[in-house]
Amino acid sequence: MALFGTIVNTLAIIFGSLIGTLFQRIPDKVKTTVTQGMALAVVVLGLQMALKSQHFLVVIGSLALGGIIGEWLDLEKYLNRFGSWLERLVGGEKSEQNIAKAFVTATLVFVVGAMAVVGAIDSGLKGDHRVLYTKSMLDGFFAIIFATTLGIGVLFSAFPVLIYEGAIALAATGIVRFIPDQLLQSFLAEMTATGGVLILAIGLNLLNITKIKTANLLPSLVVCAGIVTFLFYI
Repeated sequence: MALFGTIVNTLAIIFGSLIGTLFQRIPDKVKTTVTQGMALAVVVLGLQMALKSQHFLVVIGSLALGGIIGEWLDLEKYLNRFGSWLERLVGGEKSEQNIAKAFVTATLVFVVGAMAVVGAIDSGLKGDHRVLYTKSMLDGFFAIIFATTLGIGVLFSAFPVLIYEGAIALAATGIVRFIPDQLLQSFLAEMTATGGVLILAIGLNLLNITKIKTANLLPSLVVCAGIVTFLFYI
């Protein structure tokens, strides 16, 4: 079953988020310290990913063009609106801004990264779900921490993960076998690096050092795929 690993990953985020919401009533100073610790871990993860690039000019070009597209589409605004709608739907006590921040932050952390792509490809192409099982354990842990500090909005990030990984897994069943291995490896390296920059931005935002519109940079991942493919065939 091509989608089994994706379903496991989605459930891990949902259950982790629900467990995290049970620990909302902890002192604010503890929440602050935990958030800062997780933010530092996210920064390190982003740096590790960013350094995997073999051609960093591809990453720079992807971020530049992707940022232009993202600002034109204003994805951050629509994601925040969706988060606000979810807040009204669940009738939570937290502000709309907090649930939107939780949704956007968790979605980017869980979706961006090579594990999501490689795991979904393995699931769809070979029926091998081991990578997504590993990712599920990590995402479940992060969901507990994020939900403890950011709130119920983290739970809704499970659905973009289901759509994203599920789409890749289904596509992998018929497309990946026709992609040259060298192109696939180059794509994964540059996408990981580009995603790492976005993860780094998330960590800096969580530390309140910056206010980067990370959602508006998401198109850079698609642009990265296009640039890598173009360079491979010229």
